[in-house]
Amino acid sequence: MKFISWNVNGLRACRNKGFDEFFTNVNADIFAIQETKMQEEQKTFAFDGYYEYWNSADKKGYSGTLIYTKEKPLEVKYGIDGKCNNEGRIITLEYDNFYFITAYVPNSQRELTRLEYRMEFEADFRNYLMELDKVKPIILCGDLNVAHQEIDLKNPKTNERNAGYTIEERTEFQKLLASGFIDTFRNLYPDEVKYTWWSYMFNARINNAGWRIDYFIISDRLKRELKESLIFTEIMGSDHCPVGIEIF
Repeated sequence: MKFISWNVNGLRACRNKGFDEFFTNVNADIFAIQETKMQEEQKTFAFDGYYEYWNSADKKGYSGTLIYTKEKPLEVKYGIDGKCNNEGRIITLEYDNFYFITAYVPNSQRELTRLEYRMEFEADFRNYLMELDKVKPIILCGDLNVAHQEIDLKNPKTNERNAGYTIEERTEFQKLLASGFIDTFRNLYPDEVKYTWWSYMFNARINNAGWRIDYFIISDRLKRELKESLIFTEIMGSDHCPVGIEIF
């Protein structure tokens, strides 16, 4: 099976920059999207062969997640057991053998004004994932808004107290992995430098001054079934590039 995740930074805008072509060509079994920045009722498009599940933010033009899937899930949940859903950040699909979750984790913002909220979100989300994992393995993907290690961003020293690379955020990510999950890309490619997000400023993408903040995280017990972990750095259309995994 092939799974793809992409923070499109506005789905309508991304569709004008090659989204449809990539979606069709990659032919994923499940395709997860973050930062749709739209409501479901605003859409004027559909993709044949896919069920679609939207979780839009209450605030229009902000945040939002979406999953396209070829196989209809047993159940769909939005948010974290009824919490953390006003910004449309989490969708969970249940299948016979696994849970598939996409997440758009809150950014801590400049001056770290949302760091406290972010820490609360992280704790709630980790507990949620651990409870799911007790039932069946999970596949989590999305923009997790954290570069875990120095290898995961171009300029670690100058970003140590910036959102996405604070010790608090990195520690929470490590706690998640220690709870029985693996970072698929780093597991297969421990020394490879690849990024998934580049600022629109300072020619960051041209200079490859990026961050790896988009992930596929899976339960430890799925490790032997992991075939490939992909980062599509050549795909434009957003300030993020798509990421993916293939599982036997």
